[in-house]
Amino acid sequence: MGFMKTTKNLVMAPCYKDRINILVDKFPLPIDKAIVIEGRPPTSANSEFLTNKEQGDWAERLVVKAINSSSLGYIAVPYGRSDSISAGDPGFPSFYKAYQDELNTIGKKPDVLLFRAGAEPSNVSELSNPDCVKSAVAAIEVRSSSFLCNKYKSVMLERVRNAEKRCLELRDAILLEPYGNLLKSKNPAVYGLLQTADVGSFRELTFRRNSWSSSEELRTLSSMLKELKENICELHKRDYLSITPKLEDIALVNRWISNFNIPHFYLQVFFDSAYMISFEKILSLCDDPQREGRDFSIETDVKNQGKTTIKVNIDVGEPVIGRIDMPSHFSAMKELDRGRLLFYVKFDGGQGYLDGDAFKKAVCI
Repeated sequence: MGFMKTTKNLVMAPCYKDRINILVDKFPLPIDKAIVIEGRPPTSANSEFLTNKEQGDWAERLVVKAINSSSLGYIAVPYGRSDSISAGDPGFPSFYKAYQDELNTIGKKPDVLLFRAGAEPSNVSELSNPDCVKSAVAAIEVRSSSFLCNKYKSVMLERVRNAEKRCLELRDAILLEPYGNLLKSKNPAVYGLLQTADVGSFRELTFRRNSWSSSEELRTLSSMLKELKENICELHKRDYLSITPKLEDIALVNRWISNFNIPHFYLQVFFDSAYMISFEKILSLCDDPQREGRDFSIETDVKNQGKTTIKVNIDVGEPVIGRIDMPSHFSAMKELDRGRLLFYVKFDGGQGYLDGDAFKKAVCI
């Protein structure tokens, strides 16, 4: 166990749950650690919800199989709720209430618990015993994303390179005569910015564009400045895929950690790879404003009911699964009580290939 030395005596270093609690208190946005989850259950599901649930279940199965097929000496055991019940099904209101009660007492369960081989529970029912849960060495929240990560990175890299190239071309054209002198006389501040701008600084560049039209040269200058600003805006856009914990989940994850004191991790599964990062690293990252915009952002996610979401650049994490075989996918149908039909996608098969060194580095084992 580690120790911190003070000027007067030796003080035991904060344990894991205490370190997390301190980071939650320091988070740049307010976190209600006493949050109570309540509200009426939804009355019906939709096709998108069912497809997302199926994809999430597939991702969890893939992660468990990848870990258990490795030779690391650890066993992954599903732990979070895996019920197939959804809004509109008989018994859903009581299920929903029980889930809310669980969140309000022990917090948000991670999807997977990691045990040392030989120390794993013999059956799922043992996980109702807190002492069994506390014997786990790590907790993993599995998230899924409908992207091919490598394809996305390639496309974004090309977009950035094209925008940077065009910025350089426009900078050179604008500084040539007669446009350079015109800009210097009309807007010396922008002229000064462009004189020192290079491929590494365009991303940080911003300016207010004037529109001039009293001569052909000024109209051309205005057009070039407009195009330059458009390309700079391309560089300002987030160009990375992310690991995406919701802000409201921070208090609930912290609550679970406070109860069980087990290191917690997020694992984002794409259809060709998967990245992992510790909950502690996410919180520490958000405590560093210098890294905002490059390594993380905090956004209101329209696709997630307007909830505030932390989006952490996957490259801050570890690529623990470097290759994934694409699963098969097929249509399924669910009939609701009034005869309405929902069609959604189910996923089956596929395989993830765990990078043992990256996984050990991510989990510090």
